[in-house]
Amino acid sequence: MTVTDKMLTDVFGLIHNMTNDQVNAVVDAIKLRRTRIARNAVSSFNVGDHVEFTGRGGVLVTGTVTKKAIKNVTVDTGKGKWRVPASLLRVAEVENA
Repeated sequence: MTVTDKMLTDVFGLIHNMTNDQVNAVVDAIKLRRTRIARNAVSSFNVGDHVEFTGRGGVLVTGTVTKKAIKNVTVDTGKGKWRVPASLLRVAEVENA
């Protein structure tokens, strides 16, 4: 199901009128959803995959997956290793030599 702008506006309105206990329940649901998204992202990569991500300062960083954890992936760039949230990674296009 795709969430529309109207639906999102309705959710914001509902949150505005919630009690503290209700807000806490929504926060717990959001945390659970973020965990599931992160785990699904990790499972979409394998050790040895060539990946890329936007690093600090907007620099495009490419490397190879060396390790998978629950929410993060370790990427070896040849100049160092980065621990990156899997949701920030994408498959890199491999240049043919």
